Amino acid sequence: MIATVVNVVLVLLGSLLGLIFKNRISGRFSAALTAALGLCVLGIGISSMISTDDTLCVIVCMVAGTLLGEAADIERRMESVGEALRRRLNRGAGDSRFVEGFVNATVLFCVGAMAINGAMEAGMNHSYEIIISKGVIDGVTSVTFAAALGMGVAFSVIPILLYQGGLTLLFGAVGQGIPPETVTEMSAVGGVIIVGIGMNMLGLPREKLRVGNMLPAIFLPLAYMPLSRWLAGLIG
Repeated sequence: MIATVVNVVLVLLGSLLGLIFKNRISGRFSAALTAALGLCVLGIGISSMISTDDTLCVIVCMVAGTLLGEAADIERRMESVGEALRRRLNRGAGDSRFVEGFVNATVLFCVGAMAINGAMEAGMNHSYEIIISKGVIDGVTSVTFAAALGMGVAFSVIPILLYQGGLTLLFGAVGQGIPPETVTEMSAVGGVIIVGIGMNMLGLPREKLRVGNMLPAIFLPLAYMPLSRWLAGLIG
């Protein structure tokens, strides 16, 4: 939970700075910071990705998981949830900038692969690097959001705390019974997805990678590792 608390504090600080320096933040400044953070995210993903002890596991899980995610169209469904939330909370709110800022920031900070990967790493491996990095990105983003949309952005910390913190506690409870080698491969697969997020932040792909559709891959080592051991036992 400590990493989520750091995430919350960074969003609050960013929102405060945005309110103080409203209309004084240039687009060039925001773009430069986004590029720098994108490089950092790319590095985090690579470091997790190369921790694998079973490259074939990562490849198989990424291929199968992406096919499952594409079939279910997870990313579009995640976006639909965000849009539904936005419409529901904006209903009857008139031109309230508070509600608009709260909803837009909540969707951006909570609905994403990095929140899930980070919660998994924090809960199962007690590794807070991903969530804290996400917190820095959220903090920088909240500066520009709060400058444009006002105080509502700061209140997005409530769903961040409930959603991301809840996921961390859930992964912490479930992860106790998962073999360490399986956790390692889950982290490695998550690292590949984090690389995709970094590439999107840097604008490297011609078409934005649908990393949300890759999320099922994170959980497939839970099936792949026992199956792999069983097949090895039959062959050996």
